[in-house]
Amino acid sequence: MKASEADIILIPGYKNAGPGHWQSRWEQKLSTARRVEQAEWTKPVKEDWVATLAEAVNASEKPVVLVAHSLGIPTAIHALPMFEKPVAGAFFVAPPEVDNPKIRPKHLQTFGPYPRDPLPFPSIVIASRNDSFGSFEHAGDIANAWGSAFFDAGEVGHINEEDGFGPWPEGTLMFGRFLSRL
Repeated sequence: MKASEADIILIPGYKNAGPGHWQSRWEQKLSTARRVEQAEWTKPVKEDWVATLAEAVNASEKPVVLVAHSLGIPTAIHALPMFEKPVAGAFFVAPPEVDNPKIRPKHLQTFGPYPRDPLPFPSIVIASRNDSFGSFEHAGDIANAWGSAFFDAGEVGHINEEDGFGPWPEGTLMFGRFLSRL
């Protein structure tokens, strides 16, 4: 699949993706990419985020490719039963451990636990070994439960702008390879 053949839906996490974040850069570069705009980025409500994403997917005219970062991942997983349009694949980056009682802010726990059913489409989970929002082991466990390919990004933090991931050329290459296999 080519990017032009899909509706690429970018699902940012808690506090959105700033202008230098890799998701914002992809939104600018990929003509068929669009960001899910949540009403409240700093006090997310699971039901609202899930409904907003489902609405975006259901408005799509082409097969959907989900590109979720952090809190966008549990949003996508919880929204799956509400999708009326086909999802061709999902590219998940830095899954947070939303069922961990140590996660801050605490209201992010309302997005957990993750459903563990196998996903009905190809997917990849990319995780860091030193992500402050989720352990590498947890990411590997949910990737295994979902039947997702799992990629070890090394010790790179939360794979966001604050940890130096603006352009993220490796991610761009991985996403291109992922799309070509759909």
